[in-house]
Amino acid sequence: MPSPGSLLWSYLNVLTKQRLDAIRDVYGSLEKAKEHLGEEMLRGLGCREETVHATLLRLEEFDERKYEADLQKRGIEFLDDDDAAYPKSLREIGDPPPFLYVRGDLSILSQPCIAVVGTRKMSDYGKRVAEDFTGEFVRSGLVTVSGLAEGIDAVVARETLRLGGKTVAVLGHGLGMIFPTKHAKLANEIVKSGGLLLSEFPLDISPGKYTFPARNRIIAGLTLGTVVIEAPEGSGAIITADLATEYGRDVFAVPGEIFDPSFAGCHALIANGARITTCARDVLEELGIVAPEKSTSRSFDPSSPDEAAVYAVLTTMPQDTDTIVKRAAISAARISATLTLLELQGVAKNIGGGAWVRT
Repeated sequence: MPSPGSLLWSYLNVLTKQRLDAIRDVYGSLEKAKEHLGEEMLRGLGCREETVHATLLRLEEFDERKYEADLQKRGIEFLDDDDAAYPKSLREIGDPPPFLYVRGDLSILSQPCIAVVGTRKMSDYGKRVAEDFTGEFVRSGLVTVSGLAEGIDAVVARETLRLGGKTVAVLGHGLGMIFPTKHAKLANEIVKSGGLLLSEFPLDISPGKYTFPARNRIIAGLTLGTVVIEAPEGSGAIITADLATEYGRDVFAVPGEIFDPSFAGCHALIANGARITTCARDVLEELGIVAPEKSTSRSFDPSSPDEAAVYAVLTTMPQDTDTIVKRAAISAARISATLTLLELQGVAKNIGGGAWVRT
């Protein structure tokens, strides 16, 4: 449940994590800070004059009931960083978004996630690599994360859906629109297929010079690692990879022809320490993902609530029994018996050291 006052502050679109912390330190809460909202406060937060005036104009036009109704009509959930549903992975980065707007199944972020990014102007080779890697990631139970842009992003999303996987699209604008507009249908398919659309921006914020770099930090922050398929130097995919490195996440880069500028960013990443990768298995092994030998598309029908609960929290990322007990909210004794039953049915595996994976 969002804190009182957070929806207004989100709509104003002026708070960074640093500014949010400063407000809480001085006023105690966003709700109390509303009483002091004005030019003096905004300048004290370090806002430029044009930002101060734009923020005050947005303050005048804000209608909380109307905005909440619009969110509800669109099926969009609003979170702040105090909300229990706020993604744990984002709490771990240095500059997490104070607010999030989500449409779809937020729970898939509790599964292992991998960022797969690249250029909008992809080559046939880049498309082939993106499809190949995405297929292996989906079969290994990973949730793919990208930006819904043209090129590599769109290929990753479509291939994930084609194979029955889950994907997350992090947008560099408000959820009141889809950019590019031709991806509106794809965005709806992501949600209908159990995936997620996510943005830190208010509904009406259009894509701009600063929104996409801001979006890239969320892609990097949500995931175990970032795979750069094809990217020139200075591109958004390279920004995402650099942020992933800053956050202590793994970075993987696919090599291309040395004279091709579309791969210059990938080659620079490799030269600076990114893991060179020529197949998805390289990524899976580095992340500690136990890749299945066969397709994971088999259906499984749990025969008890315990089986359903335990199977739901198992992933291809090894987890010890204490973690499974906590996530499934079942006693240790029942967990042990249930895991054994799932293993006998061929849908779970003890890989040693008390760790279990879904097969």
